[in-house]
Amino acid sequence: MSTKKGAPVPASSAGLLRFFEDDTKGFRLDPRIVVSIPSVIIVISWVLDILST
Repeated sequence: MSTKKGAPVPASSAGLLRFFEDDTKGFRLDPRIVVSIPSVIIVISWVLDILST
């Protein structure tokens, strides 16, 4: 079995996780709201399109 010597070790994502856990200024939105608002807009658009024909 041959292995490459000196191959770089994959970087850890610990720094990335720490970055996203920090609190920042500004308003925070619940992910359910972010998904539901565009979904409601799409459904309203479909209903208006169906009713206008």
